[in-house]
Amino acid sequence: MKILVTGGTGYIGSHTVVELIKAGHEVTIIDNLFNSKIEVLDKIATLTGTKPEFHKIDILDLAGMRELFQSHDFEAVIHFAGLKAVAESIEKPLEYYETNVQGTVNLLKCMAEFKVNKIIFSSSATVYGAKNSGKLSENLTTGVAITNPYGETKHVIEKILEAEAVARPEMSVVILRYFNPVGAHESGLLGEDPNGIPNNLMPIVMKVRSGEIKELAIYGNDYDTRDGTCIRDYIHVVDLALGHLKSMQAFEKTGTSVYNLGSGRGTSVLEIMHAFEEANHAALPHRFADRRPGDLAEIFADPSKAKRELNWETTHTIEDAMRDTINFLDSAK
Repeated sequence: MKILVTGGTGYIGSHTVVELIKAGHEVTIIDNLFNSKIEVLDKIATLTGTKPEFHKIDILDLAGMRELFQSHDFEAVIHFAGLKAVAESIEKPLEYYETNVQGTVNLLKCMAEFKVNKIIFSSSATVYGAKNSGKLSENLTTGVAITNPYGETKHVIEKILEAEAVARPEMSVVILRYFNPVGAHESGLLGEDPNGIPNNLMPIVMKVRSGEIKELAIYGNDYDTRDGTCIRDYIHVVDLALGHLKSMQAFEKTGTSVYNLGSGRGTSVLEIMHAFEEANHAALPHRFADRRPGDLAEIFADPSKAKRELNWETTHTIEDAMRDTINFLDSAK
């Protein structure tokens, strides 16, 4: 299948491109390289034997995207492109709404004009909001008490996609709600390497190891959990990439399909830290800080729908993710 991957040089996008190429698909990537590096293309080529076609196009550039769609015969789109830092979204809400929402509208306009009817969208567990906690299933109400503009943009985009699938009955929309991606490619060639200051747990842990950040701040150790720290569902990025491949089965039907992609298991911040320390054979400097407003004690996926309908489930452990992360860090030196 000829697939356009937006944001294909990013962390999750690049791992997914590798799996798509390995499965025999023809991939074209667009990315503005705001939070990724062009060198990723060579690494994809090393891993697959194929260097994907690449265009430096921003999803806000409607004319540039129209030109691309006009010159290609895409059969499907996998849409990763967008801004994704929760804390930054609170400081820069307009940028987040413009890039994520308007960018997706531009993409859907091109798809409608050039009759591309299949799309997989990278959504997020943030759409479940602060009212839902514990085990989260796809049938829960979304969009209530979302605590940041990033999560709001994901929810708005889901609604836009659902509406477009009604307006264009020939469309097949697949919405994937990610939990917390971690790990790296086992080769050590691909991993999470954000430009700028990270705000997710693992990139911070990585920068503490390298000495770029002095210590890991753990926000709250008085939650009603087994060790007092927040519990989240961490999913190995390769399992997540394979989830995109499996979710293409949903293209066989029209309308909107929604799936959680998570392990179904909760891991605490301290458990992640200890797993990293064990894989790294060294203690990680850390301190406990006050709780962050809006953080829930425990959130993890109910991934049973993806298992039932797509025959997808995670196969990598937290220990695998930590080992692969350290391998990536050491390979990058």
